[in-house]
This record gives sequence, C-alpha cells and structure tokens, in this order.
Amino acid sequence: MTVNHHPDPIVTTAQGAVRGLRRGDTATFLNIPYAAPPRGAGRFAPPQPHEPWDGVRDATVPGPNAPQSERKLGSVDMSPYFGTGWSRGEDYLTVNVWTPAAGGGDLPVMVFVHGGGFVAGSTRSAMYDGSAFARDGVVLVTLNYRLGIAGFLDIPGAPANRGLLDVVAALRWVRENIAAFGGDPHNVTLFGQSAGATIVGGVLATTEATGLFRRAIVQSGSGLGAFTTEQAARVTKAAAETLGIEPHVDAFADISDDRLVEAASRLAGIDLQTESHSDPLIGLSPFSLVLDTQPAESVAAGLSSDIDLLIGTNAEEGNLYLVPVGKYSTSTAADVDDVAARSHPDPARLVETYRKSRPEASFAELRSAIMGDALFGAGSWVLAGAHAVHPESATYAYEFAWRSHSLDGELGATHAVELPFVFDLAHLPQLHGPAALLGPDKPPADLAARMHETWIRFARTGDPGWDPYDDERGATMRIDAEWTQVDDPRGQERQAWS
Repeated sequence: MTVNHHPDPIVTTAQGAVRGLRRGDTATFLNIPYAAPPRGAGRFAPPQPHEPWDGVRDATVPGPNAPQSERKLGSVDMSPYFGTGWSRGEDYLTVNVWTPAAGGGDLPVMVFVHGGGFVAGSTRSAMYDGSAFARDGVVLVTLNYRLGIAGFLDIPGAPANRGLLDVVAALRWVRENIAAFGGDPHNVTLFGQSAGATIVGGVLATTEATGLFRRAIVQSGSGLGAFTTEQAARVTKAAAETLGIEPHVDAFADISDDRLVEAASRLAGIDLQTESHSDPLIGLSPFSLVLDTQPAESVAAGLSSDIDLLIGTNAEEGNLYLVPVGKYSTSTAADVDDVAARSHPDPARLVETYRKSRPEASFAELRSAIMGDALFGAGSWVLAGAHAVHPESATYAYEFAWRSHSLDGELGATHAVELPFVFDLAHLPQLHGPAALLGPDKPPADLAARMHETWIRFARTGDPGWDPYDDERGATMRIDAEWTQVDDPRGQERQAWS
C-alpha cells in the first residue's frame, strides 16, 4: 500500500493522488471520482472516464450525491438509511474507501451498493460508515450511482440501466486502483441491500462485469425485480408527459436535474400489469432494472456460475411499508387478497398457502408476509436456486429474524433492520429510540459483532460458516439472538411462488 505515514495518508490512483484522513487505525478517503460527472446529455450516456487531476485531491470531506428528493417513511426515522437528501454537485459518481492505516496489502475488498428504491440514498448515510470493516482487515468501498430518471428510466436513444452501468464502472475503478489502498483486486465481494441488492443481482447477469468480482451478497433484493421493456415504456411515457416533452433522449437532455427529480416523485401509481407480467415492485416504485430476461434466469443459464453467493431476506420485510404509515394494524381480509392479486397469478391459492402455514396469523401479518415475499422473498429464493445448480461455486442462504421493538413493538424484523449489524454500527444513537430503526431496547450484545464477522468471513473465504444452499435441502441460517441452521424454513410458501 503506497500510503505515507504522515497524519494524512496520500494514495496515488490512476487519475491522480488523493489525501485522506487518518483516524486511529483507519485511513478514510471520501469522494474519489470513479467516472466523469454526468452533465447534460451525459446524464443519459454510459459512464465515462474521469479526467486526471494535477496535485493532490482532498478526500477528507463527503462529496455531492445523486439528485434525489428527500425520502420519508411515515413515523419511522429512516434518516440514517436514506441520509439527508440531495447534496448538490455534478461530480458525484464517486467512491468512499476505508482501509487499515497500517498499510500491508492483499486484503479482501468489499464493495457496497446502497438501497433506496432506485430513487434515493447515498454514501453519505450514517449507516454506511466502513470503519469497522477497516478495523477488521477489510478494504471497504461504498459508491454513489445515478438514481431515478437519470439512472433507470428506459429512454429511447439511451442505454438502459445506467445506474447499474455506474456500479460496473466503479468495479472497474476498484480493479484498477484498490491495490494502492491495500486491497486484493482478485478478492472483491460486491454486496448491496434492497435496490442495491437487486442491482447486485443485475450485475451477476451482466457479461461486462465478468472478472471484476469474486463473491456477491444479496440482502433483501430480488432476482425477479426487473421491469420488462414493455412495462418500462409505460413509465417513460408518463415521465415524458409529466415533463411535457417527447419520450426521447434528446428531449430529456435539456431538462434540469431539479425538474427530473420533481417529475420522478410524481410517477407513483402507474399500472404496470401486462398480459404476461405482474409488477415486480407491486406499485411501490416506478423505477427498477429494465431487462426482458430476469437476472435469476440469466444466472440459471450460467452467468456468474463462478461467483460465490450469500443471499437472504428479513423475516418481516413487509412491515416497513405498512407499520410506519398506519396501514398495518388496520389490515383486513380484503387487503390480504389485494396484495396477493397484485403479485401472483393465482392469488386465492397463495392466500390459502399462507393461512395454512401461519394458522395463528392476523390479517396484518398475512398481508406483510405476502408483500415481503412479493418484493424480496420469491425473487431471492429463485435466485438462490438458480445459482445453486452450478457446482463450480457455493450458494448460502440466511433469514434475519431479530425483531426491532420500534413503533410500539410492531416494526419487527423488517426491511433494512439487518444493516446496522452488518456494518457493526448497532450502537449508533440515531438508530435507537421509540421511532428509530432499532427501537428502544438494546439488541443482543454480540449480534452485530457476529454478523459483521460472518460477512467478512464470507468475503475472505467464500464460506460464512454453515451448510451451502441447494434446492433439495435449502439449508438456511436463521439469524436472531441465537443462530439456528434450518432446512427450507418456509418450504410451502416458497413453493407457492414457483
């Protein structure tokens, strides 16, 4: 690692030198560009190389992030997750890097892709501080990517999935530069959560990313989360109408970022049901990957068959979309039927399966369970099964089941609640309180340490410490105060989606 041992470490990248910050045993480098600023028409083009710079670039303060509107989720405080909204500036296709200050080399590298519904989130969020990874001998990289209309609207004349192309460009930057920060460019684990995890699934199905990483972790994503081009065209038409322009890249190129952000926030509620496809996001977001072949199908066909995969979901994913907005406790039988109808070709059979497997469940619990599986469970099971058929790599599954007692005990093991444990940040004050993500109680003392260590073990060795997943046994680690390996824990429900 070419770090000097002054208080402020300097590293030379392919584009120029950067000066980071030394805090104890960790060297932190913020806001390093991996691609050129996406300006004007460039917002709708593939990512381009960043111009080199002279001298030493300051990498000690957070930089701008992708244009976005502020995200609120009812009564739960999600600011540690979403961050503080849009920090303006064009040069936002950047990475943050945390690495042990002592130097050395060939450390495992972990590259994180944030969530936020394809329209929000950034490397500035408190939840994505990589210090604990550096402390434990890992080079941790977080990245910004284009969001909303610039990142994911499928526009005639522009390449699709530009936000995903940004992630691939960041992986190329890692391959080229990470050795200078002490990392091993041949041991890179790509991991992400929510929209970020769905993007990781998309990268698994992207031939341009071949050879750029060795392992992947998909936390509450979906291998079935992509819109078809037909579905995406409906969103594009609505966006163009909202902006009063033709649905073509040349017209979008003239629109300001402010107007694009404002238009994106007005696109909720478009009917994306087609003859052959339901809406994989059941109306929650008009943005996702756009692919006529789902990532899970591409993986089944052999793409990324050499990549080790760790994949899982949380036990009560759907609660986050119901509890904070007052829709959970008021759930009725009609609400259960409605979410089943929006997500499954045989809704009555689906509801019957969940009733049978959860005889004590309330309407609220059934509604949340079906919603969580429509968004994350079904697409994670299919991706795990698709990957597990290839013998040249390993597949591991988990279910995170520790319940947050936030919002009067109702938030539970919901979407995003595993993240503070992965990053070993469960002690952050802003995560605790009656309306904070982790609730008023202290989580089990060693849960964060163990989960964080397990993710690192997988990145280092490809083995998290339990049996691999296959379609026959479906070995899954249930993560709670106690860790228990179970076989196919929700077999009936899983089969109802296949």
